[in-house]
Amino acid sequence: MKWLLVALTLLPGMITAEPLRIASFNTELSRDGPGQLLRDLQKGKDKQIADVLAVIARTSPDILAMQGVDWDHDGLTLDALARALADAGTPYPHRLALKPNSGIMTDLDLDGDGRLGGPGDAQGYGKFTGQNGMVILSRYPIDHGRVQDFSALLWKDLPGARLPQRDGAPFPSQAAQDIQRLSSAGHWVVSIKTPVGRIHLLTSQAGPPVFDGPEDRNGLRNRDENRFWSLFLDGTLGPAPPHGLVLLGGTNLDPWDSDGYGGVVQGLLDDPRLQDPAPTSDGAATAPDQGHRSPNATDTVDWDGVGRLRVDYVLPSRDWTVQGSGVYWPAEGEAGNEIALGASRHRLVWVDLIAKE
Repeated sequence: MKWLLVALTLLPGMITAEPLRIASFNTELSRDGPGQLLRDLQKGKDKQIADVLAVIARTSPDILAMQGVDWDHDGLTLDALARALADAGTPYPHRLALKPNSGIMTDLDLDGDGRLGGPGDAQGYGKFTGQNGMVILSRYPIDHGRVQDFSALLWKDLPGARLPQRDGAPFPSQAAQDIQRLSSAGHWVVSIKTPVGRIHLLTSQAGPPVFDGPEDRNGLRNRDENRFWSLFLDGTLGPAPPHGLVLLGGTNLDPWDSDGYGGVVQGLLDDPRLQDPAPTSDGAATAPDQGHRSPNATDTVDWDGVGRLRVDYVLPSRDWTVQGSGVYWPAEGEAGNEIALGASRHRLVWVDLIAKE
């Protein structure tokens, strides 16, 4: 019998690789001033941080794209976060945090409020350089030599860009549009070699399409930040990796129910090169109905006043087999519900992938 079992395990097709869990999580860990997140991580007493660590430990992604994490030049905050995660039982030996556009101050009035030096006059909204940055954490090596960072791309240089106008003139000024970058935080392509094959993460965090005037500056920018990825897949911005892609991060845009150009996200969800696992959660499914067009169960954020929307995504390319997916949002009264709510207004979204044979 022992030899029979050994023989069976060696038959072709009998051995299956473990799936790779890819996740995106807008942690909203950002603080009001530089160094404050580092301080809170080092003290180890912050409840929100503890809840974020617990959510990650419970879902245990192999590769995690995080948003809402403050960046610093020496990487001290990232190192402190990695130590905290390791202490919580989820070590990530490989990580990446490029300088985001958020908080990079300019000497122009970029938001058109008539004042200089405010957070809206930075390349991406931020009170200090690096506020609300992005992070990639991985159990497998990141190919740093192949990382592509499109964060310096000017908004006006994106093919088909729609720039705001007032009375037929560039808003807030031609000078502002001449230096305005597209990315609120960043647009990255990150290559990682994993046991199921090389994976290429396409990740970004778009700014909100609201908090502006009739010029619709934020709405138009959000449109083009999210439209960037369709152009990238088309090869308009240079050669795109032919396979092994995962588009993930935050759009700040529901395909049907939020302000902004939802058709852009609809286009990504319907793109024949991508697949939408449509992850769900019991927490969103059992919440009171809002009369939204998008299914309640797929919501990933719960904003006061706005309600629940689907704005966080993990969209693999068609050459992956999806073995499972979910949004970490246990129903009210279930274990983990209070942790999910305490960590962030956003929920962690995950997808399990294996390479197609």
